Amino acid sequence: MVQPPSRMKHPVAIVCAVMVHVPDTAAALAWYRRAFPEAKVARIEEDDFEYLQVGQVCIELVNADEKVGSGAAGSVVYWEVEDLDSRLRHLVACGATLYRGPINIENGRRMCQVQDPWRNCIGLRGK
Repeated sequence: MVQPPSRMKHPVAIVCAVMVHVPDTAAALAWYRRAFPEAKVARIEEDDFEYLQVGQVCIELVNADEKVGSGAAGSVVYWEVEDLDSRLRHLVACGATLYRGPINIENGRRMCQVQDPWRNCIGLRGK
């Protein structure tokens, strides 16, 4: 018997990729490699497309266009970091600018946002 939609079990959704729109994908790939030194460069040969793999999440740098430009415009992905202050200093040293925070949140943790050189927001949460 088929269950009605309200009672169907759904698998837990996980974030698998973050698509970042930029005017220059080569420059952005180089910048994000410095910003996320733990990332591994991956490539899809048939599409001639390089991206960064950070744990289970892909950072995909794509061309901004008339439908999606670069910059702060809505959603922000937050990265859980061991030491917020250290990671914030690292990103600023790479050329990011502090956009919001840091502010205190639950359980002794803090959060902030920085912007990459193309004004896209990167969120950080940690101790």
